[in-house]
Amino acid sequence: MASKLKTLVNDVLIGIVGFVPIVLIFQIIVYVQRALKNFVLLVHGKYDNSLVTIVLFAAAIGLLAYFGKLLKQDRAHLLYYLESLIQRIPIIGSIYRVTRKLLRLFLTAEESQLREAVYVEYPKDGMWVPAYVTNRIGDCYILYIPTSPNPTSGFTVMVHKSKVMQSQMNIEEVSSFVISVGVDFAKSEEAKTLYK
Repeated sequence: MASKLKTLVNDVLIGIVGFVPIVLIFQIIVYVQRALKNFVLLVHGKYDNSLVTIVLFAAAIGLLAYFGKLLKQDRAHLLYYLESLIQRIPIIGSIYRVTRKLLRLFLTAEESQLREAVYVEYPKDGMWVPAYVTNRIGDCYILYIPTSPNPTSGFTVMVHKSKVMQSQMNIEEVSSFVISVGVDFAKSEEAKTLYK
């Protein structure tokens, strides 16, 4: 009886872990759908003309695309002055700068350090975890070690390059490995090279 109960609990836990990513994606889709619906209803509620609604909706998308292009190219336009104003506010400015750097690290092509994934012994020797290289200073690697099943929480560590093993996994494969708590291991053959 105890073994059947243990098997049932294990199956439920595995089911939860497998179901969480689906629920998260569904929640994101529902949130975006509600935001778009509320925007359209807000505009359409004020103007009963569908042409006005379509024009305002297209203008909003165009404005967001324009700001995205400015952020990508670092051009000094209205956005530049807005950013400089935000950065002068003591606490909010710090949060904004860090958030912008993180977004650029993940979303832009010129920040090529994050395109590299490595293995590092953490939290002690003999225990290998995948990590993202976020920066290099001489022979020192600055790594972000994501935690399962949420890769946005983790640890930032500095290690000598001799303590790092290169990986053939890309950022998406490392993220998938972390989110799936090791079930989805794209380059499983690399595990053999870690323990030679």
